[in-house]
Amino acid sequence: MEDIFGTALLDYQNKNYSEDIKTYSSLDEEDVIPLPYLFRSYNEMPLLEQKALRLAKGKVLDIGCGAGSHALYLQNKGLEVTALDTSKGAIEVCKERGVKTTVQNTILNYNESKFDTLLLLMNGIGLAGKLIDLAKFMSHLKSLLLPNGQILLDSSDIIYMFDQDEDGGFWVPNNLEYYGEVCFTLEYKGHKGPPLNWLYVDFNTLKNACETNGFNCELVSQGKHYDYLARLSLPV
Repeated sequence: MEDIFGTALLDYQNKNYSEDIKTYSSLDEEDVIPLPYLFRSYNEMPLLEQKALRLAKGKVLDIGCGAGSHALYLQNKGLEVTALDTSKGAIEVCKERGVKTTVQNTILNYNESKFDTLLLLMNGIGLAGKLIDLAKFMSHLKSLLLPNGQILLDSSDIIYMFDQDEDGGFWVPNNLEYYGEVCFTLEYKGHKGPPLNWLYVDFNTLKNACETNGFNCELVSQGKHYDYLARLSLPV
C-alpha cells in the first residue's frame, strides 16, 4: 500500500516541500493538510494539545505520532516516550528528528508494553474508524494501561458541519449510522491513498462509551470550535 502520508512528511523533512496533502471526505469538498503544521513546535500547537502535553506523565505512548512533534516535546521534558504510527515514512521522519523509541505498527496490533499515558491527539480516537468499533478499540487501549494510567484524547463534535433548520435542529442524512463517521481519501503529488474510515466523537457519546467499557471520562477543557480534550482513566 502506498504511504501517501509518510511520503509527504519525508519530502518536508528533506526540504523538498512543494505542496500540501489534499484531503477528500464524505462530508465536504477538497481540503488540505499543510505539511509545516505537522512539524509545529509546542508554542504553535492549539491550546488543547498544549494542555494534554502538560498532563502527560510517566511512560508515554504517542499513538498516530505523525512527524513526532508531540513525542519530541515530551522526550525533551525527560519523559520516556514511544512514538507509534502505521506509516513507514512517518517513523523514518521521527527517527531523523531525534525520537529515541519508535514503532511502525497499527495500534490494534501493538501489545509490546504498558504505559502511564496513552496520547491520542489530533483526533487520534478517529483510528477506531466507526462508532460500532469504538468498544473494541477502547478495550485494547485498556490492555495497554499501567495501574493509574490515563488516556488523553482530543476530538470534535462535527454536528456544526450539517445544515441547521429554524428551530435549531440539524439535518443529518438518514444513511449515516452516526454523524461523526467520515470517510477520507488523501492525495499527494497526484497519488491517492485508499479510503480511510475516521471517527469524530462528540463528548456525550464518548462518555457513554466510556461508561459501557469501564472507563471514567473527564472533560478537561473545551476549544472554541466544538472541540474538546478528555481524560480517560480506570476506576481505582
